[in-house]
Amino acid sequence: MSGGVAKASPPHAGKSASGTGEIAGKIYFKGTKPKLLPLDMGKDPVCVSEHSATVYAQDGAVNSNGTLPNAFVYIEHGVNLAGPAPRNSVDLTQSGCMYEPHVLGIMVDQPLQVLTLDPTTHNIHVVAKVNHEWNVTQQPGSPSVIRKFTHPEIMVPVHCNEHPWMKAYIGVVSNPFYAVTGSDGSFVLKNVPPGEYTLEVWTATFGTQEQKVVVRPGETATADLTFEGH
Repeated sequence: MSGGVAKASPPHAGKSASGTGEIAGKIYFKGTKPKLLPLDMGKDPVCVSEHSATVYAQDGAVNSNGTLPNAFVYIEHGVNLAGPAPRNSVDLTQSGCMYEPHVLGIMVDQPLQVLTLDPTTHNIHVVAKVNHEWNVTQQPGSPSVIRKFTHPEIMVPVHCNEHPWMKAYIGVVSNPFYAVTGSDGSFVLKNVPPGEYTLEVWTATFGTQEQKVVVRPGETATADLTFEGH
């Protein structure tokens, strides 16, 4: 767990609403990159036919620029952050017998919509501990499955009982200030009210870290964190 307070950089006009600031940074990796394992989809010929090349596990992946994808970044603690959940759904799609996205965030009471594009049967198993655990079978072409989470929970694992290589993670939060890093390892949390916060970063393979961040109106607080491999 890292400490310190993130320093604010000069104002960035036009990025956040007046009177608010933002938190931006990158999640770096130091050490020997893990060797990603190829996924054996041979149990289901339909899944095999969906791919022309080898598919590798996503946990433990490191970007070419030395950063981490699929890191879940969120404000873990701060005052006056809670608000109503958005009405729009967050989508988790089954495509090519993989979950897309691999890591996602959603607010308490916001709809989660699970869709399938695959011509094979899936069984979505949401292994929650704080929230209600559920699993639902979804046939090809069947309607979306829609559920809500009633409590914050970091993170909720998801897998498919039919295809054990399928994995996803859901970060259920009580405020809208969260992000998932992509192919360059960066994140931005916009429209953050001024104040001091605890930022937490979760990864499936390398653990979690926290950092104190001070947000000032019209400024960008920089929060770069580094995870180390074994």
